Amino acid sequence: MSRAKVAFLIGVVGFIVYIAVVVALGDFVVHRHWAIQLVYYVFAGIIWVVPAKRLIEWSAKAPR
Repeated sequence: MSRAKVAFLIGVVGFIVYIAVVVALGDFVVHRHWAIQLVYYVFAGIIWVVPAKRLIEWSAKAPR
């Protein structure tokens, strides 16, 4: 299986797991002050970029 296919599968499964975790943790934030909610959702909305970037970089490398 090519790196692109593996990266796609890891990305899809990982993103679904990430969404489930963010939603589950969001239950603890929903009744907090609006500023805490803002920080949580901004952080949760941006932090997924880091592993996605690494996964894309890995899949773009030529196999040795």
